[in-house]
Amino acid sequence: MTFDAIGIAGTGLNVHRKWLDALSDNIANVNTARPAGEEPFREKLVTVRAGADGPGVFVDGVVESEAPTKMVHDPTHPYADENGYVEYPNVDLGDQMSMLILAQRGYEASAAVVDRAKTSYEAALQIGRR
Repeated sequence: MTFDAIGIAGTGLNVHRKWLDALSDNIANVNTARPAGEEPFREKLVTVRAGADGPGVFVDGVVESEAPTKMVHDPTHPYADENGYVEYPNVDLGDQMSMLILAQRGYEASAAVVDRAKTSYEAALQIGRR
C-alpha cells in the first residue's frame, strides 16, 4: 500500500506516453495525401479506462477518428481526383498542438509524482535506520 503512489503515477506515465505517440503520428501526417481510392490517414485517438484490477489508468486502445476528411481543390496535385480534389487527413494542427501541450504536462506531472514519492520513501527509510 505504501508504494501505490509510484505505481499509480507509472500508469499515468504510460497513458501520457501513448497519447504523445498518437499525437506525434497525427502531426507527422497532417498533410499526407493519398491517391484517390486509397484510405486516407485518420486522426488517432487514445482511449483510456480506469483500473479494474487496481488503482490507476490504462490504455484501452487506439482508435481512428470518424470525422470527415478534408477535400481541397487542387487540380495540379498528382493525387487529385477527376474533379481536381485532393483528400487530406481529418487532423487539425492547432488541436493537435494544444493536446500535445496537455499530454506533455500530464507526463511531467506524473513523473514529478514518481520523483517526490521516491524522495519520501527514501526519507522514511533513513528515519527507519536511525
